Amino acid sequence: MKLIYDIEDKPKFSQLIVFAFQQLLAIITATIVVPILVNAFGVVNLEMDPVAALFGAGVGTFVYQFFTKQKSPVFLGSSFAFLSSMYSATVFGYFGIIVGAAFAGLVYVVIALIIKAVGSGWLNKLMPTVVIGPTVALIGLSLAGNAVADLTKSSASGEAYSLAAIVCGLFTFGVTIWVSAKGKGFAKLIPFIIGVLSGYALASVFTLIGNIAGIDALKIVDYTALINNFSTINLGTFFHMPKFAFVEAFREISANGIAMTLADFGTICLLYAPVALVVFAEHVADHKNISSIIERDLLENPGLDKTLLGDGVGSVAGAFFGCCPNTTYGESVGCVAITRNASVVTIRTAALLSILLAFFSPFVAFVNTIPSCVLGGICVALYGFIAVSGLKMIQTVDLGKEHNLFVVSSILVLGIGGFMLDFGALQITSIAASLIVGILVNQLLKEKA
Repeated sequence: MKLIYDIEDKPKFSQLIVFAFQQLLAIITATIVVPILVNAFGVVNLEMDPVAALFGAGVGTFVYQFFTKQKSPVFLGSSFAFLSSMYSATVFGYFGIIVGAAFAGLVYVVIALIIKAVGSGWLNKLMPTVVIGPTVALIGLSLAGNAVADLTKSSASGEAYSLAAIVCGLFTFGVTIWVSAKGKGFAKLIPFIIGVLSGYALASVFTLIGNIAGIDALKIVDYTALINNFSTINLGTFFHMPKFAFVEAFREISANGIAMTLADFGTICLLYAPVALVVFAEHVADHKNISSIIERDLLENPGLDKTLLGDGVGSVAGAFFGCCPNTTYGESVGCVAITRNASVVTIRTAALLSILLAFFSPFVAFVNTIPSCVLGGICVALYGFIAVSGLKMIQTVDLGKEHNLFVVSSILVLGIGGFMLDFGALQITSIAASLIVGILVNQLLKEKA
C-alpha cells in the first residue's frame, strides 16, 4: 500500500488539523465508552468522567510517541481488556484504580527490559506470521458485532433495530468508502469526516421529518446533550473541567488517608497484572499489523522494547488522568490504512486535540449527539480494514500444509466463536485465548514435524 503521507511527512497546517480531527473521530467513541461501562457496572458508585479518559488518551499517546521516538503512527485509547479489572477495583476508589494501572504498566516495563536484554528473536519464533496473521484478522472480526449493533440502533428512540437507522448507517458507510476509493485531492484523505457529516445530515433530516410528522421510527438523532449544553449561557456552556482521577484520589486520601492494606494491594495486582500479560500479545499483533501497512518493522525500529515502554507508561499516564489504562488502538491503525496517512505529526496533533477538546463543552456535547448508526457505518469500514490486514498477512502462509491450516483455523474459529477463559478475577478475552491456543497448536505440530 503506497502511503500518501509517510511517518516523517508533515502536512500543511490547515490540512493537519482536519487529519488530526479525523483520527480523533476514529478513536473517540471506544475511548469514552470504557468509563461509561465501568460507571454502569462497577461494584460501587465511583463516577469516571469519559472526557477525562479522552484527556488521558491524549497524554498517553504523547508518552508513547516519546518512547517510540516518533516512529510509530499509533494512537492510544482506553483499553477494553481491563474492564473486568476496573469493575472490581472500583471498590478501592480512585487510588485503587490508579494503583492497578501502575501494576499493569510495570508488567510492560519488565517485559521491555527482558526484550532489551535478550532481544526479540524468540518472539518471532513464538508468534510467526501463521499465528499473528489470523490474530490480526480476528481483532477486526471480533468487533464486527459491535459495528452491526451500532449500525441498527436509533439513538433517539433507543430501538435496537431501526430501519431508518440502518439507512443512515449504510449511507455513512457508502459515502466513506466512495470518498476513500473514488475521491479526489484533499477529500480522499478525510473520508471519515465526510462520512460522519453526511450520515449526521441525513439522520437530522429523518429526525426533523419524524418530529414534524410525529413518526417515532424516523427519529434518529438525540439532541439532548446539545440542548442541555446551551440551555443557559454561561462559562460552563463552553468550558468543562474534566474529573481527573488523580484529583479525586487526592481528595479520598485527604479525607480518609490510604485505607488500603497490603492484602488490598495484592488483590489489585492480581486483578491487573495477568491481564497486562494477555494484552501484551495484542500489542504485538497491533504493531505487526501497522508494520505491514507502513512497510516498516516497528518491532525492530524503534524496537519492541520501546513500543512496550511507550504503551506501558502511557497506560499509567492515561489512568492517572482518566482512570482507564490505555492501549494501542486498532481503530487508529484502520484509519491509517484507509487514509494512507501515516504521519506521526498527525497522531501527535490528534493527541493535542483530545487534550484541548476535553475542556470544550460544545465539542463534548456534539460528539454525544452523533447517532450510533452513523458511528456504526464508520466502524464497518474501520474494523473491516483491520480484518483484511490480517488476511493479507495470511496470504504469505502456505495453507496447503496441514500444520499452517490447523493453526489458522483454530485461531479464527475459536475467536469468532467467542471462546474465552474465565478464572473469576481474571478473564482472558477471546482474542488472547485464541492466540494462546494458536501458539500451542503451532508449537505442538512443529515438534511432531
